[in-house]
Amino acid sequence: MRTAYSVETVRTAERALMARLPEGALMQRAAAGLAAACADLLGRVYGRRVVLLVGSGDNGGDALYAGARLARRGAGVTAVLLAPGHAHSGGLAALRRAGGSVAGAAGDAEAAIDRADLVVDGIVGIGGKGGLRPDAAPLAERAARSRAAVVAVDLPSGVEAGTGEVLGAAVRADLTVTFGTHKPGLLVDPAREYAGTVRLVDIGLAPELPAGPELEALQHADVAGLLPLPVFESDKYRRGVVGVAAGSARYPGAAVLAVSGALRGGAGAVRYVGPAGQAVIARFPETLVSDQGPHKAGRVQAWVVGPGAGDDAATVAEVLDTDVPVLIDADGLRLADRDAVRARTAPTLMTPHAGEAAALLGVARERVEGARLSSVRELAARYRATVLLKGSTTLVADPDGGPVRVNPTGTPWLATAGSGDVLSGLAGSLLAAGLTARDAGSVAAYLHGLAGRLAAHGAPIGAHDVAESIPEAWRDVRG
Repeated sequence: MRTAYSVETVRTAERALMARLPEGALMQRAAAGLAAACADLLGRVYGRRVVLLVGSGDNGGDALYAGARLARRGAGVTAVLLAPGHAHSGGLAALRRAGGSVAGAAGDAEAAIDRADLVVDGIVGIGGKGGLRPDAAPLAERAARSRAAVVAVDLPSGVEAGTGEVLGAAVRADLTVTFGTHKPGLLVDPAREYAGTVRLVDIGLAPELPAGPELEALQHADVAGLLPLPVFESDKYRRGVVGVAAGSARYPGAAVLAVSGALRGGAGAVRYVGPAGQAVIARFPETLVSDQGPHKAGRVQAWVVGPGAGDDAATVAEVLDTDVPVLIDADGLRLADRDAVRARTAPTLMTPHAGEAAALLGVARERVEGARLSSVRELAARYRATVLLKGSTTLVADPDGGPVRVNPTGTPWLATAGSGDVLSGLAGSLLAAGLTARDAGSVAAYLHGLAGRLAAHGAPIGAHDVAESIPEAWRDVRG
């Protein structure tokens, strides 16, 4: 499992580690890893032109020491000092001893960037706030326009390390070399988009980090360990039965797509309740269909309610009144009474996209998209429910705090009508199979994102293609 820790936790761990190491050893470890990553990206170091954008903090020191290592291997290295009187003295001396140089006037810095094969962003570190300063922003823009690859030290300068927010100008990196552990901003959009590929360098920090990270990102092995698998004595009821209350005369397809996701999610059977029964049976004859409402549908271990429901608030209220886990999506989010959700004793999983989350929080959509981490936490606390916030970075948060799950899979092709209905059915099936709301949401997001990649192969897809690829994603995870 990939983990990320808050800025305060990382700094505390670094202080504890530095107290046990010779002076400067931790920076040398970071610089060695940074130089190796830069060399790998360049392919050939000798004769290459490297520009270091150097701020006043330890990130600048890391960049200078890494630049010295590259200079000793034959690279032409030029440092651009944004705070000449406060540059790391040891790193600057090491660079000069290795044959590196320092740019003089602003014109020299710009010309060096234009000629560079590689630009190293060592402007600010994890303590940076509010975007780049006016003297640094033009250099970052110049690097972005140049032919050079851009490597960020620890995280791109200008992004918020702890939240993933971007509140001003920031460096756009092709590669970010981060030390010891991931930072939240490297995993959560919009900052994640600025990081490019992320390479984690081990500097010995792990023993100093606490057990509870800020963020978690499941990997294949984690998902494989959570997938519900039948045993020889399993029957459809032991595997779980999921109820789907979805669709309307206007949106029958939402019911069909939610059922398609549910049938592929590991539960033993799917019960459908709603006005789209004929459409559901025509596509999936194995579905158990009822028109008598949720309370008379028969035994279920979990409910999915809301996709394409229109204005059917009565069905949403009836589902919320049950004592089994419930997933609320789409129209159900708008129709669900907040006090009824908060009063539930069984688990509740809400799956809004940014617009729906904004409506529930009473803020602009842009506020949610720009502050995804704080938004998902606030929504989970407000509704006392587990919340899966869909989007370019899908996040899953529990109401009682703890690490937020970040989904690492997906493709932009998943931004297609009905894709969320498939996800709801899939997650609801995992709830019925016995997974917690947190695990059901994060495993469903992982499989759904992987299925989208497998279905797309770089081309447009429909929601039904995603559903059809879930078994392939399941097999891929299982290895």
